[in-house]
Amino acid sequence: MIIRILGEGQYDLSEDALPRLNELDSAVEAAVESGDEQAFATALADLLDGVRTAGVPHAADALDESDLILPPADASLEEVRELLSDEGLIPG
Repeated sequence: MIIRILGEGQYDLSEDALPRLNELDSAVEAAVESGDEQAFATALADLLDGVRTAGVPHAADALDESDLILPPADASLEEVRELLSDEGLIPG
C-alpha cells in the first residue's frame, strides 16, 4: 500500500500496519469532532509519525498512484474536517 503525506512524499506500508493506523486515525477523527485544536494537532502528528515509522519512503522517481492521501502536518482542523469520510482518513 502506498500512502502519500501531502507536501512530504509517499511511503510504502504493509497491510499489517493498518490496524494501528486506524487507531491513530480514530484519535484524529475524535479530535476533529470535538473541535479540540490541541488534541487534533497531537493526533495528526501521531498519525503521520505512524506512517513514517511503519513505512519506508517510496522511490521519489516512481510515478505510482497513492492508495491513500493524508493531509500535511500543518493542516488545520477545518481542512481535515473536509477530508474526513465516514471511515476517517484511513478506511477500514
